[in-house]
Amino acid sequence: MTGADKPTADAEVRVGWAADAAPIAAIQIASWRRTYAGVFPQWLLESLEESEFTERWQHSIVRPPDARNRVMVALDHGTVVAFATTGPADDPDSDPGKDGAIAEFHVDPDRTRQGHGSRLLNACVDTLRADGFHLAQLWVIASDDTMRTFVTDAGWEPDGAHRELDLTGDGSIRVKQVRLHCSLAEDEVQ
Repeated sequence: MTGADKPTADAEVRVGWAADAAPIAAIQIASWRRTYAGVFPQWLLESLEESEFTERWQHSIVRPPDARNRVMVALDHGTVVAFATTGPADDPDSDPGKDGAIAEFHVDPDRTRQGHGSRLLNACVDTLRADGFHLAQLWVIASDDTMRTFVTDAGWEPDGAHRELDLTGDGSIRVKQVRLHCSLAEDEVQ
């Protein structure tokens, strides 16, 4: 078999590159607009600027704050269809040396239920484990039953922590979240 005759993977997960910043930004905005409809005011969702998000993602990819911070992307036929970030947990009750976190996790709303989220979640767990973390954490909007079910079906459990984010600083937009976790011990992860 020659190189051209070999089958190629249609779907994969890899570490994000600077060139992935624009598709990551587009997915994040599309995901927020769908996930947060009815939670955030419509004017806020419509005001999201892709160029600003792209610039932030380029910076996050090129200059991560810690060597263990990663931007992971799921690809379908070479197109970015989902992304997540991993790194040390920064909650006050967490040990950033032992506790890792998935801080962002978004699948293109038009590409859900195709296995991309599962591949990405598994890659995040593998990455956190490889980076030496013992526990993984993920905050989920309390009313997002779809995301919470997806993660709990993968073996994650609520750990009892919850928080309420004040997105504008004036109390007008509040979002309740619950924290889920899973052990990164080889014999405990699905």
